[in-house]
Amino acid sequence: MQRIESSGISRRHLLAIAGASAGAAVFGQRPGFAEPAATSPVPSVPASTVNTSFRSLKQIDAGVLNIGYAEDGPANGSAVVLLHGWPYDIHSYVDVAPLLAAAGYRIIVPYLRGYGTTRFLSSATMRNAQQSAVGLDIIALMNALKIQKAIIAGFDWGARTADVMAVLWPERCKAIVSVDGYLISSPEGNQAPLPPEPAFLFWYQYYFATPVGKAGYARYLEQFNNFIWHQASPKWNFDDGTYGRTAASFNNPDHVEIVMHDYRWRLGLADGEREYDDLEKRLAALPAITVPTITMEGDANGAIHAPSTAYRAKFSGKYEYRLISGGVGHNLPQEAPEAFAKAVVDVDSF
Repeated sequence: MQRIESSGISRRHLLAIAGASAGAAVFGQRPGFAEPAATSPVPSVPASTVNTSFRSLKQIDAGVLNIGYAEDGPANGSAVVLLHGWPYDIHSYVDVAPLLAAAGYRIIVPYLRGYGTTRFLSSATMRNAQQSAVGLDIIALMNALKIQKAIIAGFDWGARTADVMAVLWPERCKAIVSVDGYLISSPEGNQAPLPPEPAFLFWYQYYFATPVGKAGYARYLEQFNNFIWHQASPKWNFDDGTYGRTAASFNNPDHVEIVMHDYRWRLGLADGEREYDDLEKRLAALPAITVPTITMEGDANGAIHAPSTAYRAKFSGKYEYRLISGGVGHNLPQEAPEAFAKAVVDVDSF
């Protein structure tokens, strides 16, 4: 899950976030944000119709990785890259992918570094999860697949990566869909202390900053991430099979190192790689995103997140915000696949 860039959101917003979402995260109550945006109702998907696998799974060398990815839709269709976050995997899009494929899009759903069948090509490569490195992974994947331009859509780490790509390589992004809005941050910007309530909701990041946190995550990996799913989506009644299909991707040999580095880097407790310094300097300025964008939020998101008004100014191109109702939590594409797929189709026409 994402850390809010504290330099870009006021203390008043953070307190409002905490008051609205603390109960949702721990006690399963619905967040009570006052949002000015329209709400898009989402019909329920019967359990018997939910997909459990993808049409095609492939591997390709791209940059420093051999990337595992799902593919669907016509090879000559307009490309859509769907990006997952932590602690999730490509199965967040198992119902979105066929919807978009049926609409004529070429769908690419990669395992991020440290997940599933994605592997580093060299044991000497730093197990680095800073935001620019993950963004470059997707650029390398697009290059390997000879995709010049794509709609980039994601949530959590995936939304952050979509935002990063839209800032650093806008010429490769036809448009983006970003759940939770603007998620670019910097270690320096994350040094501002938070009030108790939002700091409490970031408990796992502070836990990961310690040696015992790393050991605990490794030892209780599936139990830990199952708990996070419940915290982040308190109204999503996922079954053991749904969680298990994703949990298999945490068995990646680099998963623990990647997760630890991601959160420690954000807090300034782990260094990045010097080759990414110039990119991170550009991102640290928190520049506006100019490509067409739809941002989305579930009305029962138990992960801490900013109200849409806090990041509206960060999108200077054609823009729309959507609040999805019906008890939808943090894993929006898997909980509300029709709404997510519709956002991709709609942003394509912006």
